[in-house]
Amino acid sequence: MSTALYIIREQGTDALTLGYLAERAGVSKPIAYEHFGTRAGLLIALYEQLDQRQVDELVAAIEETPKQLDDIARVMSDAYMACYRSIGPEWSAISAALKGDEAMERFQASLIDGYVDLYCKTLSPYAALPAIELRLRCVGIVGAAEAISKEMMRGNLDEASAARVLQSLIVKWLSI
Repeated sequence: MSTALYIIREQGTDALTLGYLAERAGVSKPIAYEHFGTRAGLLIALYEQLDQRQVDELVAAIEETPKQLDDIARVMSDAYMACYRSIGPEWSAISAALKGDEAMERFQASLIDGYVDLYCKTLSPYAALPAIELRLRCVGIVGAAEAISKEMMRGNLDEASAARVLQSLIVKWLSI
């Protein structure tokens, strides 16, 4: 996987084919095809690996955080913005390369559902809301986080400011 990320970083997603990856990794083409199936399968596997690393770091940070809404919201917000900063251009390149691919669309929808579920589970002790209302607010939080992080990546605000804005939204949306 590191070879594939290196190819994307250095040459872009168009250069990443299963054949080229096999050549660069020193394995036969059939091994690459057997493992990933298609180029889209390879890109989805890369995307999933990058995402899982971020989720694992978030869960670990939440477990170590004092159990108060403001602290939990801060950790979640910091982690979301740090994810965008640290993942780098590979994340966006992979996503763009798979735009319109049905498998990727399903995968991205499942990622969003997973984040919403994680946010609901994490935030439910701090919200006196019916489950459906909490879920809808978590959908809104994830959407807001995505929009704010894009503004940050465009250079319209720094990471700390982006995280503070998201933290304040989480706290306000759950305090209502």
